[in-house]
Amino acid sequence: MEFSKYHGLGNDFVLVDNRHQVEPVISPEMAVQWCDRHFGIGADGVIFALPGQGGTDYTMRIYNSDGSEPEMCGNGIRCMAKFLETLETADGKAPQAPHTYRIHTLAGLISPTLQPDGQVTVDMGPPYLLAREIPTTLAAAEDKVVAVPLTVAGQTWDVTCVSMGNPHCITFVEDVAAIALESIGPQFEHHEVFPQRINTEFIQVVRPDYLKMRVWERGAGVTLACGTGACASLVAGVLNGVCDRAATVELPGGPLYIEWSAADNRVYMTGPAELAFRGTRA
Repeated sequence: MEFSKYHGLGNDFVLVDNRHQVEPVISPEMAVQWCDRHFGIGADGVIFALPGQGGTDYTMRIYNSDGSEPEMCGNGIRCMAKFLETLETADGKAPQAPHTYRIHTLAGLISPTLQPDGQVTVDMGPPYLLAREIPTTLAAAEDKVVAVPLTVAGQTWDVTCVSMGNPHCITFVEDVAAIALESIGPQFEHHEVFPQRINTEFIQVVRPDYLKMRVWERGAGVTLACGTGACASLVAGVLNGVCDRAATVELPGGPLYIEWSAADNRVYMTGPAELAFRGTRA
């Protein structure tokens, strides 16, 4: 089976041309094998480009490296946009930038745009802020979760929760480099107040227009970047009054530019996606 390996700031994915059928061509169990960095291809997840539905151009499905299926992935959808550009070019239908795809995901419609400079801008839609939308039991169902204390690993953290179609818990720290992510991350992910588990972002505010971020991703663990996490973190920063509505978010793999538009309440993410290699897998 042919595949392509892409990454968005080091958050890496195996992409599969799945346009011939509506269900992924491999199982979650096989995806775990593919993602293994010693005995497989090595990746944070496997992404499938499926036929569109409901008037969209394509459908995106993704299996994490642990076999779970998230609603969406911000770095992953940038990679998928570049993958679709390659597929369509091979079909003799090369898109001319700027070109926008309408992609159906489990989080709803997401629209990435190929930019002339090679970057990809993604309309991530509006953030969801109510406790029931995350979901979390940290507050009443119709309330926002902003700077709410949560005890994890014997320490009390002030957390803000945001959903970008998938759940995020954000906490602001003095030094992101000092966080023991490998030990603290799983305790956030599996905390009882998050019934569907949680992605956790640790944010250092360097300036109102510049944030540093480290992330523990639900189902993947420590990754070099998380697009939806960067979006959620900027929203959390605005809600806490510590950052601008547009800022650069620096991740271990590199920067993303995030804007939470006051005009339409939508979050826009701009960043790279690059081909690493192509191959075949038995």
